[in-house]
Amino acid sequence: MKRICVYGVGAVGGHIAARLAHSGVDVSVVARGANLDAIRAKGLKLTSGDETFEGRVRASSDPRELGEQDAVIVTVKANSLASVAEGIAPLLGPDTPVVFAINGIPWWYQLELEGAPAQARSRLDPGGLLEGTVGLERTVACVIYSSNSVIAPGEIRNPPGGGKRFTLGEPSGGADSARCVALSALLTGAGMEAPITGSIRAEIWKKLLMNLSVSGVCCLTDSDMSKIAASAELRALCYSIIQEGRAIAAAHGAAVEATPEQMLPPALPAHKPSILQDLEHRKPMEVDAMFVAATDFARAAGVATPVLDAVVAMIRQRAATAGLYSLG
Repeated sequence: MKRICVYGVGAVGGHIAARLAHSGVDVSVVARGANLDAIRAKGLKLTSGDETFEGRVRASSDPRELGEQDAVIVTVKANSLASVAEGIAPLLGPDTPVVFAINGIPWWYQLELEGAPAQARSRLDPGGLLEGTVGLERTVACVIYSSNSVIAPGEIRNPPGGGKRFTLGEPSGGADSARCVALSALLTGAGMEAPITGSIRAEIWKKLLMNLSVSGVCCLTDSDMSKIAASAELRALCYSIIQEGRAIAAAHGAAVEATPEQMLPPALPAHKPSILQDLEHRKPMEVDAMFVAATDFARAAGVATPVLDAVVAMIRQRAATAGLYSLG
């Protein structure tokens, strides 16, 4: 794989693109606004601990200017995926895999899954746009374990302890595929961690449980992750949410073996999760994919989630009050 396009270069996409470009990979990015202008003028810059990674990339707001790619890595917010469906076609050759490195329950999760909620398709992939333009056969799943923030257009910060792990897997599970192996080698060669799992759905739920609990409580309390972990009362609240989430995952065949205590220790980095960053920066919030969809799956399986329901209701209202989400 020699030509890689990162579709969306916010905090996560900027991290990936900067490392790839710094390592000498031929990288192009789809960006817009001030971010696009900055990247065209001076490239991308990632600060990670004591290290700095800089690289020049080809940048455009129009995928047609970038041409066919060996792989596309999509890192936009879940609520921007419709625009990806509309624009991605010029980037795709006959065998181009598309990696979806996004938070929440991914758009493809309900496909070929017995017992999935009826509303999952309309909530996660309205109109089936991604299913039609990308399709399950091109899709590679990715679970993000990397905390990042945009400190200026074209400049990303990965704080100490922020992580650089991007776990890959085939949506259908199974053994390592050739494309996952190639993508893992690409990311690893650029200094990232890219393990491959045959149980990507369980990995998705494991990460989602942290979003449902820690990220949700951070959003409701205007607190960074370290403050939630340090509070016995808030940590206990998160443990309740994690337990309910584990029950949802298990009901849909994705067992999360880690306990709440293992997942949420009393110390975490002083990082604000992406949904709180979006709230503070007045950007549309990923409420449906990260929160509401989990309750859809709970209802479909008949799993009671009273604590999660209360937290999701409050997050929906807070996001709507800020004008960053529609309750309709």
